[in-house]
Amino acid sequence: MIGRHLLLSLAFAAAAIGVSPGWAQCRLCDAPRMVREQDGDDAQVQVEIDTSLNFDRLIVDGEGEGSALIRPDGSRSAMGAVTDISPRAIVGSVTIRGEAGRTIRVELPRQVVLYSLSGGRISFDDVTSDLPANPRLDSAGRLTFRFGGRIRVSGDAEGDFRGDLPITAEYL
Repeated sequence: MIGRHLLLSLAFAAAAIGVSPGWAQCRLCDAPRMVREQDGDDAQVQVEIDTSLNFDRLIVDGEGEGSALIRPDGSRSAMGAVTDISPRAIVGSVTIRGEAGRTIRVELPRQVVLYSLSGGRISFDDVTSDLPANPRLDSAGRLTFRFGGRIRVSGDAEGDFRGDLPITAEYL
């Protein structure tokens, strides 16, 4: 039996948050703000998505549950009803910019729900990164890391699924 193709694509938006816990981005406004400016000239943290995480296409065979996993190192695996992941699937990469030598905290969500245009839903979880235990901006004020995670699908899911993965960064 030839498996059905399930097209899965993730588009991620990042937001850097500062000291004010009440700051939030309006998702219905003109253009998304990717930078949160803090008080002071040198107290700015920027989070930039260099590469969006993209599972491209998954081959789903049957009606059962399945999952696909992409790790930050680019390795991948398929389990259950998901029999294969496209070779074009890629991990996400992020660059954080700010004051050189500063220690920062970076937060990634544990789970994100992805939606298709037809109203379907699937889950993205087990978000992992190659961030060091105590992330610090280098002498040029940069920190780059990669991230991946797991998509969980049921055999009846079809379509192009998208979602936002908020990444927050702040100085410690």
